[in-house]
Amino acid sequence: MSQRQYETRRIARFRQYAILLTSIICGLLLVGLTAVTVIDVIGRYIFNAPLSGASELTEFLLLGIIFIGLPAITLDKDHISIDLLTMLLPFNLRAILSVFAQVLSAGFFGVLGWQLLKHANRLELYQDISVYLRIPFAPFCTAAAYLMMLCSLIVILQMFASLMKRK
Repeated sequence: MSQRQYETRRIARFRQYAILLTSIICGLLLVGLTAVTVIDVIGRYIFNAPLSGASELTEFLLLGIIFIGLPAITLDKDHISIDLLTMLLPFNLRAILSVFAQVLSAGFFGVLGWQLLKHANRLELYQDISVYLRIPFAPFCTAAAYLMMLCSLIVILQMFASLMKRK
């Protein structure tokens, strides 16, 4: 086995483990979200005592599911794409459009991460916290920002890998 094949296998194995880890984390967060919802509904309608802070917990759990799941989706190239018309184009033009879409995606994720980081800094400056549970927003916003920047990096690496494969 050549060095290049060995490195390709190592990268593929790392990718599989990263996707598995994020899937497990998102699954646990989803189970937590389900538990919060069930406890809140049972408490509200049977015992007339809803779960305190359930809506805030739901928001934080959804934030985790979405932003932790995005890097796994990006690694797997599972973003929604519609290619009805592009399939009719010549291969070279499709390749150019693919690179353009990757540049656009990387830019979008990068700008979103940068703006989230700016917002997280403002949240930290104002010591903004949730109303009922008093959970600070800044750490969650900072984590979301870095996860968006990670998505941008993943798209850039995928773009360079696809360009190197074509040569």
